[in-house]
Amino acid sequence: MNHRCVSRRAVAPAHGLHLRPLAVACASMLIAIAVAGPASAQEAAEQQPTAPTVAPTAPQDAGNAKMDRRDKNGKKRPARTVTDLSGVIVTGISSSIASSMKAKEDADNIVEAISAEDIGKLPDVSIADSLSRVSGLATQRADGHANAIAIRGLSPDFAGTTLDGREQATIGENRGVEYDQYPAELVNGVTIYKTPDASLVGQGLSGTVDLHTINPLDLSRRTLVFNVRGEHNSNGSLNPGTGTGTGGHRASFSYVDQFLDHTLGVAVGIATADEAIQEKQYQAWWWSVDNGSAGIDQNWGGPHTPGMPDNVISQEGMQLRAQSQNQKRHGLMAVLEWAPNDAYYSKLDMYYSTFSKRKFTNGAQWSSSPYDNVAYDHVQTSPGQPLPIVTSGTILGIAPILQNEYTREHDKLYSIGWNNKLYLDDWTLMADLSSSSARVKLHDAYLFSGLANGAFTSVDFNTPSGFGYPDFRPAVDLRDPGMVEFTDPDNYGYDGREEFDRQDDTIHGLRLQASHPVGWIFSDMDIGLAWSDRTKTKHADVSFAYLNGNGSTKDTYQNHFSAPINPSLLYNPTSLGYGGISGILNYDVLGALYGNQFYLVPKNGQGDWSRNYTVEEKVPLAYVKFDIDTHVGDIPLRGNVGVQFVHTDQSSRALQTNGDALVGAITDGAAYNNVLPSLNLVAEIRQRQYLRFGLAKTMARGRIDDEKVATSASVSQITNGPGAGQVLWSGRGGNPRLRPYVAVGADLSWEKYFGKASYVAAAVFHKNLLNYIYNQTVLDYDFSNYTNDTPTLVPTSNIGSFTTPENGTGGKMDGLELSGALEGGLLAPALEGFGAQANFSLTNSSIPLSSIGAVPGGPKTLPGLSRKVANLALFYERHGFSIRVAERYRSSFTGEAVALFDQLGYTKILANRQTDLQLGYAFSGGRWDGLSLLLQVNNLTNSSDSTVQIATLPNNVPLTRPLEYDTWGRTVLFGVNYKL
Repeated sequence: MNHRCVSRRAVAPAHGLHLRPLAVACASMLIAIAVAGPASAQEAAEQQPTAPTVAPTAPQDAGNAKMDRRDKNGKKRPARTVTDLSGVIVTGISSSIASSMKAKEDADNIVEAISAEDIGKLPDVSIADSLSRVSGLATQRADGHANAIAIRGLSPDFAGTTLDGREQATIGENRGVEYDQYPAELVNGVTIYKTPDASLVGQGLSGTVDLHTINPLDLSRRTLVFNVRGEHNSNGSLNPGTGTGTGGHRASFSYVDQFLDHTLGVAVGIATADEAIQEKQYQAWWWSVDNGSAGIDQNWGGPHTPGMPDNVISQEGMQLRAQSQNQKRHGLMAVLEWAPNDAYYSKLDMYYSTFSKRKFTNGAQWSSSPYDNVAYDHVQTSPGQPLPIVTSGTILGIAPILQNEYTREHDKLYSIGWNNKLYLDDWTLMADLSSSSARVKLHDAYLFSGLANGAFTSVDFNTPSGFGYPDFRPAVDLRDPGMVEFTDPDNYGYDGREEFDRQDDTIHGLRLQASHPVGWIFSDMDIGLAWSDRTKTKHADVSFAYLNGNGSTKDTYQNHFSAPINPSLLYNPTSLGYGGISGILNYDVLGALYGNQFYLVPKNGQGDWSRNYTVEEKVPLAYVKFDIDTHVGDIPLRGNVGVQFVHTDQSSRALQTNGDALVGAITDGAAYNNVLPSLNLVAEIRQRQYLRFGLAKTMARGRIDDEKVATSASVSQITNGPGAGQVLWSGRGGNPRLRPYVAVGADLSWEKYFGKASYVAAAVFHKNLLNYIYNQTVLDYDFSNYTNDTPTLVPTSNIGSFTTPENGTGGKMDGLELSGALEGGLLAPALEGFGAQANFSLTNSSIPLSSIGAVPGGPKTLPGLSRKVANLALFYERHGFSIRVAERYRSSFTGEAVALFDQLGYTKILANRQTDLQLGYAFSGGRWDGLSLLLQVNNLTNSSDSTVQIATLPNNVPLTRPLEYDTWGRTVLFGVNYKL
């Protein structure tokens, strides 16, 4: 039996090797001293930390009952040894890489890790920015910030997220965590499991992200850290008067202390952020051919467009929108850690955050479709494929639609967990209680305005043949309140809309585990039981706004009135100058809506009723895991093998509609079991050189909003053809009987570690998706539980057709991941202080064509898959100075979108690069000791988010044209950190 010389501690989890974080940090420092000599050690000591904690080097989840410290009789005992940091401090960018690298090296699973120093050292608005730099991970942006994470090419729906090993409630309608809810300042570290083990509860199909809170007993002395940063957005104030502005600030305070002879630890962290986000948007509604042999007029019976040349591609409509947003986030983290003796350990941790958003979106749009009787003049084209592209000219007969929108969202996240361990001879017993909740309140309102008296105008246009902003010049001044009034320019049938949404998501959990040493090739055995109850409730109320006089019965749109905008409600005009329009009217939307010009009528339609539902999932599970610790010949071999048994009892309560009419309520559900075996092996083939293998069956439940039973169903009579006279059911909706996605994956990884912060790694993986979820029409659906609201029609049978998410065959994924870090001093003494970190992943996937329903333009790979993801960071730090430039790249991918009439469609998201810069200086010694300055530039190159249209012309000729082009500008931050 091989007994590794590893010091585990009482608060480390049951996932792989569980090293004491401070011991690892100090060991790394001692190695550096031994290799580099006293001079390098002194330079390392001069670097000042930017956070009050040292990042964990091993996962710290709720299953952390495992520890292997033994007394002289071989019995387990808690590891409460306190390391004094007053003499040796490991800090800096390279040390954070070393800390993360050590966690990766010592884990029994294939993992990636991020240290707290790594998070604090880069311009990270949230932990999502830090996660986006990890090998095999890609970020999705929202409001210009990294928000959701895709692991190994699978969408965020397939990833699991836990906080200290406990599944987290979410503010979205699905399971995917929005990481901008978690301030980087309050997260002590992150472990990303690419292969699971049997004791990993809450795991995802693509991987599991575990966020860590601090363990205050890890530090030997009282620590206080203050951090403040001011920020500025380069896009300017696009909607003056709304209070959004271009500036903001971030501030945090952390306090860590120990009491009662280092048996009681306390940690408190507070973080606040007030950010201004200014977004410039340009969207083409659609591209098509109006006239000619490939045109609408000769192929779909549409009208001929005067002035438009034959067989040229042109826009069918557009919109320019300026979006100004203010985000305020307040977070609180508190930890109480108690280890009174060698037999008992307890940790109570709590996380609470509020997130408030105020968004003002004002824009101009118009239709240039042949069906809206427009004409063209002076049309110019540029060469294009498959036909020339219209790039300039004049559109005649335009009715501009001005839409001013106000959105306010208030989110609350709360998570609490209490972990207890008891050490009885060779037994370690653990009990963990947890609760997580997320509450969302949303208020959205918009109003239309346009030219007074239903007037039309002309627009000169010059649009780029590729991506970029256009130049539109309307013949009228859209800033002039004498020209623009409240009206319904495009005959939508209403003058505005208001919506109130409420959502609650709660997860209550209990976990019990017992650990005991075993023999033969195994070091320890874990047996555990876990139970969770998740309930997500959604409620949406929609009202339409009508101008007084536009509906005689206040529920029917009869007239087409217009009314002037009250001058007292006007702000300075919204700037659309980036798209050629000097400005449009900007006013107080709520002030106008609640004034005496509009009345509101409840107008929930089918899509609104479907967002009123409850989904509940009760999940008991059991697991057994054996830790492997042996030799194969002279090669040390470690790892784990185990199995997890999961029972799911899911149910849903929702509403049944007939079109937009509410019929009643319906309840349905299902119960099922899954058995998930897993194996992880790590062979140390040479010193600090490892070959890893993982094999596991994993699962991810379907989207929560797919599991809702919300349904639109009705009966109708066949009037002619086969079956004439029969009365049949039909409908569409969610599927509360969905089974989860299931995959079997195999991973092989080679890793070589050298120096104190250098390594290279190469990994390949393969996943077979045994079960996939996609929309299909079921012809033998049972409508026995549904209400027939048409008593004059009696169904011939309760069996009918129903369009719903269904389980079907899956596909496969294959991937290659390369990663590494290098200290410049290993190449030459002159490069001491320089360093680089890089990773690259290449992923291919395929799914059966039947899984996408043969949708035109549908992908042949998994939606959301970026084939290439890469990250590169170059840095220098020495003598207190530090500089780091980091760039992340994600290749194009296909995303799902809902087109007209709720039909599934696809859009292509183009490749994106984002570059971030950080400059810093840390004072060492003297009166300024503990002070550091930081200058950050986020999105240095002002990279855009761009999408393209995927469509076909007659004769199946493919057409690809730009659809959306959005930029957020650069965010510049200057900050001061101070540590006591």
